[in-house]
Amino acid sequence: MKTNAKLFLLLTGFYLLDALVYGWYSYNYMTHKIGQVEVRSIEWIGTAAIGMLAFLAGFIYFYVNKTANHAGLLPEDNLDGNIEDGEAEIGFFSPWSWWPLALGFFCSIVFASLAVGWWLTFVSVPLALVAVIGFVFEYSRGQHAH
Repeated sequence: MKTNAKLFLLLTGFYLLDALVYGWYSYNYMTHKIGQVEVRSIEWIGTAAIGMLAFLAGFIYFYVNKTANHAGLLPEDNLDGNIEDGEAEIGFFSPWSWWPLALGFFCSIVFASLAVGWWLTFVSVPLALVAVIGFVFEYSRGQHAH
C-alpha cells in the first residue's frame, strides 16, 4: 500500500503542476477577440477541472497512506511473502441476495433523473430508499436472521 500511496502523491503533484501549466498556457496563447481588441484570459473550466484532479488524487493519497500506516505490513507488501499469506477471508457476501441489484438499478435511475427530468426523482428516490433499507436489514428478518 505504500507504493500506491507514493503513486497517488506523485499524481497529486503532477496534476497540480499540470493545472498551473494549463492556466499559464491558456492565458498566454489562447486569445479571443472582442470587437477589434484581442483579449487574454485564463480558461477557468479546464484549469479548475485539472486542479480538482489534484485534490482528488490528494484525498486518495491521504486515505491510502493513513490506511497503510494503520494496517502495517500487508501480505502483498512483503517481498519475501508467499501467495498463501494473502488467502485470508476478505469479507462476507450474500450470494442469494437480490438487494444489491435492486439498489444499483434504482440508484442509477436516481442519477439518470438528473438528465431526464425531476419528475423521475420523485419516483426513483423512494424505491432506492426501500432498496437501501432492504439491503441493510436483510439479515434481521426471515430465514437468515441473526
